[in-house]
Amino acid sequence: MAETAKMDAIALLKKDHRTVEDLFAQFEKASGDGRKEKIAQQICLELSVHAQIEEEIFYPACEGKIEDEDLLKEAYVEHDGAKVLIAEILGGEPSDEFYDAKVKVLKEEIEHHVEEEEKRMEGLFSQARKAGLDMDVLGEELAARKAELTSEFETSGIPTPKLTTMEQASV
Repeated sequence: MAETAKMDAIALLKKDHRTVEDLFAQFEKASGDGRKEKIAQQICLELSVHAQIEEEIFYPACEGKIEDEDLLKEAYVEHDGAKVLIAEILGGEPSDEFYDAKVKVLKEEIEHHVEEEEKRMEGLFSQARKAGLDMDVLGEELAARKAELTSEFETSGIPTPKLTTMEQASV
């Protein structure tokens, strides 16, 4: 964990993105229900922690400071869409008819979300950097909260996701 504490916020969040991309690639190549379930559980853990640290720390730091506030609103909605699929995956098992399809659609949603955040010039990360946010301080906060949540979720299980923008849906 020591090396993540030294990363700035964007480096830490991008590292999370690469980790999840790798896990999705492993899932696609995996055979056997046990292996698929283990990888899917790890994907859900990583995404649950990542979404929570973004929503608790990074996104609030961006509010009122970035050029395109709609990007921030879309990010919250994209998170909620992912949370619904995460709840479905966690509540299911690899033998379920739509299990693999849910993981694949989650992957596609995350790919779109990552593109929106990492896009050069107009992406959320670029706008946050241009706004002059202290990425080193944010990085320390994100790393500390990430370590705390990862430990908690590994010990107690991934909690049922809380939706931020979808009032009519529940998980």
